[in-house]
Amino acid sequence: MAAWRSWAALRLCATVVLLDMVVCKGFVEDLDESFKENRNDDIWLVDFYAPWCGHCKKLEPIWNEVGLEMKSIGSPVKVGKMDATSYSSIASEFGVRGYPTIKLLKGDLAYNYRGPRTKDDIIEFAHRVSGALIRPLPSQQMFEHMQKRHRVFFVYIGGESPLKEKYIDAASELIVYTYFFSASEEVVPEYVTLKEMPAVLVFKDETYFVYDEYEDGDLSSWINRERFQNYLAMDGFLLYELGDTGKLVALAVIDEKNTSVEHARLKSIIQEVARDYRDLFHRDFQFGHMDGNDYINTLLMDELTVPTVVVLNTSNQQYFLLDRQIKNVEDMVQFINNILDGTVEAQGGDSILQRLKRIVFDAKSTIVSIFKSSPLMGCFLFGLPLGVISIMCYGIYTADTDGGYIEERYEVSKSENENQEQIGESKEQQEPSSGESVVPTVQEPKDVLEKKKD
Repeated sequence: MAAWRSWAALRLCATVVLLDMVVCKGFVEDLDESFKENRNDDIWLVDFYAPWCGHCKKLEPIWNEVGLEMKSIGSPVKVGKMDATSYSSIASEFGVRGYPTIKLLKGDLAYNYRGPRTKDDIIEFAHRVSGALIRPLPSQQMFEHMQKRHRVFFVYIGGESPLKEKYIDAASELIVYTYFFSASEEVVPEYVTLKEMPAVLVFKDETYFVYDEYEDGDLSSWINRERFQNYLAMDGFLLYELGDTGKLVALAVIDEKNTSVEHARLKSIIQEVARDYRDLFHRDFQFGHMDGNDYINTLLMDELTVPTVVVLNTSNQQYFLLDRQIKNVEDMVQFINNILDGTVEAQGGDSILQRLKRIVFDAKSTIVSIFKSSPLMGCFLFGLPLGVISIMCYGIYTADTDGGYIEERYEVSKSENENQEQIGESKEQQEPSSGESVVPTVQEPKDVLEKKKD
């Protein structure tokens, strides 16, 4: 009886899971060639995938959850997916170059999603891009609500102006990354002090910063640099995104599971520099920490000791390593100043030599990882081709050796025969028959000899 109940419970669980999957898939539409003509009627969030792509298969259950939640909250955004290999012409028109590619299609505009492939991040992207480009903040209560909800957001304060036009242009380009709002001066919190109007502000790190055209340059570039918090827990995706800002990244590379004083001390030093020296370094530096050195090792093509501090230029793969131990904040500030004035020499880079080194390093790392994860598979993948190549080389070598010997022997025998013929001819010339004078023999023409015989 107990066994029967267990079996019934398992069947019920399996049925629930199956129904859940079917329900989730029901809110994600499979798109075909008709999508090109009908898409302008709605806002679409589309996953362009390939059936053989491993990353696409990993995204599929997350994508089904996105479709279910967008439907349940009544979002105007429709969720779909398209096999980019079956409808390659449509995919190429939307600029699909890899798989999976996530795009939000809004009228004639197509926005690429480049964030982490999690349900919450994808839904946040869809809400941000599908809404108004610049959202009004009509009250202080709404302003405070946005501060609690978003870690970083931008606000334009003032009326119509050339600065607002630049702000709109920047928002149309960077809406995929952050939020853009507008407000009147009365709505702004009392602690905000503005020297002139209109103005563009960024709110982050529990404070605000005002855009200065003279000091900060182009507005879009400034927004792109300021869309990150000043101190971040880094991963590979964030480092890649920071490459577009042109900033150097000062990292404390630590092991978060390690509770020793040294790991916590280096992290604390970087945090303090980011907070207390922001006005000096925020235009040139981004600060943070990274758990573990695996990703950094691939960038540096070397084994980095943990804990330590490293400064990366993710735009050209250069890096700066310490030439001494960081004891306090003053040492870190001095190290940063030395980088800025060129005293510390940059290592790495993207030169031709470095690219060749990276190809060799990546190949070596791939082979090692394959052998570590599956030694038998590694032996099969690399041992079999090497064995075949060795057999072919041996066959070619032996074939060439035999042929050369036969040809050489033939040439020797031929030369010997010619030498013997020359010796025979010389003997005949040197030993004439009796009664004949010693004169050179001259070969007569063939027709004369025939007449003599007649």
